[in-house]
Amino acid sequence: MDDCLIYSGGSTPAAEYACSILRQSGLEISTHLSRQVTHLLLDVPGFRDDGFLRSGEPPEPLLSTLPTDITICGGKLDQPCLQTYRTWDFLKDETYLAQNAYITAECVLDVILPRFSGLLCGCPILLIGWGRIGKCLSRMLQSIGAEVTVAARNPKDRAMLRALGFGIAGTDLSPSALSGFRILINTVPSPILSREQTTFCREDCLLVELASQPGLAGDNIISARGLPGIHRPEASGELIARTLLDHMNKEELS
Repeated sequence: MDDCLIYSGGSTPAAEYACSILRQSGLEISTHLSRQVTHLLLDVPGFRDDGFLRSGEPPEPLLSTLPTDITICGGKLDQPCLQTYRTWDFLKDETYLAQNAYITAECVLDVILPRFSGLLCGCPILLIGWGRIGKCLSRMLQSIGAEVTVAARNPKDRAMLRALGFGIAGTDLSPSALSGFRILINTVPSPILSREQTTFCREDCLLVELASQPGLAGDNIISARGLPGIHRPEASGELIARTLLDHMNKEELS
């Protein structure tokens, strides 16, 4: 990594923290664009749905000032403008995804608590999906005494959930089932509950959407995407930096 020169194309506090840690670890961070840059570090994710950078700028002016043999690091890098570049995507790294899921789960409490006047201990909560975030969040909520029910499609997942002491449900939730929860959190990135279905939730039920592709439809949905960078930018930046360092070390050893 001695000849590594990183330029940050990130626009978030997490990107700033990441560069600070990389600098402390001995890597050189360039403060200006040049042909000597070996790595471009973007945000995670680095692109919006419209193909623009997360900052709102088009990527082409930035790319045109950098060498064509750079390695671009970031998230959501399956972009047409990057087809001729070497890329490394954090969102395809299992270690990053697992640790980011825990940070996300902790951030969910920041979203819920200011909006909820009751106690989480004893609170009936429905969590839809038992992927990485669902696993972290369900255990976190259970540890503070919440009555957590997890909706999962897979029978094996439901069997494990029962063994771990969670309430279990399928994803074909009935109106009577929905009406029993004070908080409903979706982690599944596909349509799960229609507008008609969410009307069966209690009037005071918090509906929280965590998925990148919304699974909840209706009024008063709390959209909570990209939580680590918003609520825990230091932790998010440290995770980006440590993951990148691990990747670079593995590349050197291979």
